[in-house]
Amino acid sequence: MLTRNQRYAAQIFEQVSQLPKAQHEKYDSMAHKLPVLVRTAGLAQALAFVESGNSDEQKKLLDHLAEVVGMGNRQTLVKCIRTAELAEYMRLTRNVLAALDWYKRFAQSVLDVDTGGKTEGVGGG
Repeated sequence: MLTRNQRYAAQIFEQVSQLPKAQHEKYDSMAHKLPVLVRTAGLAQALAFVESGNSDEQKKLLDHLAEVVGMGNRQTLVKCIRTAELAEYMRLTRNVLAALDWYKRFAQSVLDVDTGGKTEGVGGG
């Protein structure tokens, strides 16, 4: 039996690996920004902000995220988060943040986007 993190890692690696080259930069950017946005603004606000934007690549990240956490698509995920009771909202937040850690890691390692030295964390630069 696989752990949640093992399932997330395998599924997210496949999703990120299949992205067309033209989508790499914006997808990478949102993969790095979204965890911070969730922690500062809250899950519902962060996902609503991304969904309201014009970037197909950023919406693609939400679709991928919804699939990984078992919500199917971004509309279902956003609706569920808006209507969730506190315990469910907290569980979804934990799951989303766990998945976003993998998106950030794989965006950095798989997409090969030149960040111009703006990477964050250990070994950034």
